[in-house]
Amino acid sequence: MKPPEPPHPHQPQPLDEPLVAVRKPTLQVEITPLSMVVALLLAGTVWMLARLAPVILVLVTALMIVATLYPMITWIERHGLQRGMAIAIVFASLLLLLAALLTVTLPALAKQVISLLSQEPELREKLAAFLARYRYAEPLAEGLRTLQYGPLLKASRAEMLAFSRNVLEVVAYGVAAVFLALYIAIDGERLRGALFAVVPRTQHIPLSRILLNLQTIVGGYLRGQAITSLCMGVFIFVLLTLCGVPNALAIAAFGAVADVLPFINFFLTIIPTTLAALAQSQSTAVIVFVLMFAYEEFESRLLIPLVYGRALRMPSSVVLFALLVGGTLYGVVGALLALPVAATLFMLIEELRIELPGEGPDTEREEKKEKDEKTEQEYARRAEGLPAEKAAALAVRIAEKHDK
Repeated sequence: MKPPEPPHPHQPQPLDEPLVAVRKPTLQVEITPLSMVVALLLAGTVWMLARLAPVILVLVTALMIVATLYPMITWIERHGLQRGMAIAIVFASLLLLLAALLTVTLPALAKQVISLLSQEPELREKLAAFLARYRYAEPLAEGLRTLQYGPLLKASRAEMLAFSRNVLEVVAYGVAAVFLALYIAIDGERLRGALFAVVPRTQHIPLSRILLNLQTIVGGYLRGQAITSLCMGVFIFVLLTLCGVPNALAIAAFGAVADVLPFINFFLTIIPTTLAALAQSQSTAVIVFVLMFAYEEFESRLLIPLVYGRALRMPSSVVLFALLVGGTLYGVVGALLALPVAATLFMLIEELRIELPGEGPDTEREEKKEKDEKTEQEYARRAEGLPAEKAAALAVRIAEKHDK
């Protein structure tokens, strides 16, 4: 009898059990009414913040002004004057300094502009003759000779009106920031007391340390700004003096002030200096333009990241990246506030003990934590029964003493 043949490997095997349909798991997303309310509130908050962006920038600018002037106000108070008189002296000095700066720079710049306008036909012809020497620049030279200002001004009337409106808005917001800073300085103790009143007393010392660090950040930012502006002013003054350009001091003062504004400082420094040098000669204008362009590149690529990195204790790459992000989001104002905001975020990560991914145990951080606990115990003992304003002042004094 022949044994049964083994089944073919590709032959289907008989099933002993019937097939059962397997249901695939399905993912169901249910949106509850509470989730819809939270989403609407979040969208409304984002929309409101976007609409109030200019107001928020005014508030941040005012706080920076107060943080800048606060050390001078406290110094005057320590010498026997009342707080109101100290605030009046500091703000009056600030306004007098601004008025003196405008008095020195604006008349000389206006005189320079009027002189250039009166020499415009001659200067344009010189520039066209210079360009006509080169074959590839001959069409540009011919365009300069036949240029008519009437149609050009008529075509750009809308842009000029929009630019004028933006300038007026910036001036109005700046004036509002100064007055808001004045009111914040006058009511500083009460505002600080109100802030500390809504914060648990166990968090008063960390909050005081954050406020002190914010003052340090603003001071470092202003020191960096003063260094870069001073370097720009000195460079312009020396360059124009060596080239024999008149009103070098006024143009240098204007350039130092304009250097405060990121991105557009390139145009606000190069264009006036080049035009002032053009009144001397074409070669002088070319020399001034080339050297100013080289210095602007040196300042933006090397000097600013280095100076602000040391002043704000941030890597130079972070400084440059923060400027790019701030300028992309909110233009000149965003770039102006980008560095203090970035330094504040770095400080908050350190002060709030936020552990970043990949960080291991830190002995120095643990020792600082123990020291903070002792400081908080001292504050809790001394602040018992005190009102919010006095408790806030005590917390700031204790934090300042233990940070030294």
